[in-house]
Amino acid sequence: MDMRDKIEESLGGIENLARKIPGYSGYKEKEMRREADRLLRDKIAGVFGTQVQRLVEMQGQLVSEGKIELLEHATAMDDAVRRLQTFVDRVKRAAQGYAGFFDAVKVKEEQLDALYEFDNSLLGQIVSVTSAVDDVQAAIDSGEELPTTIATVKRVAGEVNHLFSQRDDVITGWA
Repeated sequence: MDMRDKIEESLGGIENLARKIPGYSGYKEKEMRREADRLLRDKIAGVFGTQVQRLVEMQGQLVSEGKIELLEHATAMDDAVRRLQTFVDRVKRAAQGYAGFFDAVKVKEEQLDALYEFDNSLLGQIVSVTSAVDDVQAAIDSGEELPTTIATVKRVAGEVNHLFSQRDDVITGWA
């Protein structure tokens, strides 16, 4: 179910009545769009944050199991964790599509919908991130291909960060 539908269903009787007030309905609909996007971004941050946590646990596994031959890759693992955590942090603190009264760029409902769809598309990236993290775990377990799998996580994390950099273009209409 779409987050926008969940918010619509959660409206109470007074909120539904208030939506009949001229001017309030448009304001409320914009607020609901922003809230749906915030909830979606919270979900995205949580899902990707789980993969960050898995990588951190794998670092601990390398140390606790004393896999000395694999410890040389700790710096690369740190970089992979940092890149993925940067993405999570950016998603958490991303703008909600607000524009002030005197701002040069006004955010319309269509742009808020496009922003939501853009953020929703980020969930599709979790498959490649999860797969790359799974490969790191398999490499740790087997003791083979760890540098290659860590490099893949770094690359995929870089790609999601690059994709997220295009988010502002959705609001400005440059996308």
